[in-house]
Amino acid sequence: MSAEPSYRPDRSARRTAAESAAIIAGVFLLMSSAMDVLQGISALAKDELYAVANGYVYAFDLTTWGWIHLILGVIGVLVAIGILMQQSWAYAVGLFIAGLAVLTNFAFLPYYPLWSLVVIGFNVFVIWALIQLLRTDPR
Repeated sequence: MSAEPSYRPDRSARRTAAESAAIIAGVFLLMSSAMDVLQGISALAKDELYAVANGYVYAFDLTTWGWIHLILGVIGVLVAIGILMQQSWAYAVGLFIAGLAVLTNFAFLPYYPLWSLVVIGFNVFVIWALIQLLRTDPR
């Protein structure tokens, strides 16, 4: 009886998977951050665009929410560019920014639910892709 050979992906296949995960994470973080920038600009420009129920725990002034989303979006765009340029610092910072974006958009759900859910979905995908990247190619 012979033992069946176990499957071991070669180094080039792992490198290709890591590069693909980096591209996916960078592109999705770029799109998510651009959405945050647009969300921030719209909150700064037109406060009456958003409506929220009374008694909401995270009910900040919409100008405050606008600045939060705008700053987070600009930082996210810069980090996404770093990820696409395969800068190792950008992978960990990207995880942090995507996690922070999930939290801020969750808190923003009562203001604009559908848009916030889309941005949360993008950021969860970014977190998944960056974790896959760090698992296959920890640099």
